[in-house]
Amino acid sequence: MSKAASAAISRFPVPKLEDMPEDIRARIVAVQEKSGFIPNVFLTLAHRPDEFRAFFAYHDALMEKPGNLTKAEREMIVVATSAVNQCQYCVIAHGAILRIRAKNPLIADQVATNYRKADITARQKAMLDFAMKVSATAQLVGEDDFATLKQHGFDDEDIWDIAGIAAFFGLSNRMANVTSMRPNAEFYAMGRG
Repeated sequence: MSKAASAAISRFPVPKLEDMPEDIRARIVAVQEKSGFIPNVFLTLAHRPDEFRAFFAYHDALMEKPGNLTKAEREMIVVATSAVNQCQYCVIAHGAILRIRAKNPLIADQVATNYRKADITARQKAMLDFAMKVSATAQLVGEDDFATLKQHGFDDEDIWDIAGIAAFFGLSNRMANVTSMRPNAEFYAMGRG
């Protein structure tokens, strides 16, 4: 077994699946059945069941809802802001999801490295400009930002979604870094072939 394969997925204790509360275990098993593996974020956050539930409830509210932002665009926000926050786990994991949702094996690497040069639309670049501002300097967000986004067809609810995703993943990025959350090896190849 390689050193990477045997490395701990978190610096905090990871509970055994059979020792987890039933609702958390059921969610993790459902994810495992769908994807073929258990993403380490589920195992790491299961260390604190109440926070696990709150985290995934908010995650789902932001990432799974219908709206004017596609699921791929939501993932673009995660990948771009996670890259600037230097979150290896989220760039790798959400990069895989972005490649799958966008049906584009190149997009995640482009967005993570420099979204301004990525093969995305002007609308998506405006969306990511705003997400990055929320991620780094939210106190500077003003009416000009809203006007720019509205010129690209975003409404107030879309703007809330962009901000919510950038802000939520700021929390996620920081916790992934503090816990030393290790990306699953499976993520690296997903959506590339």
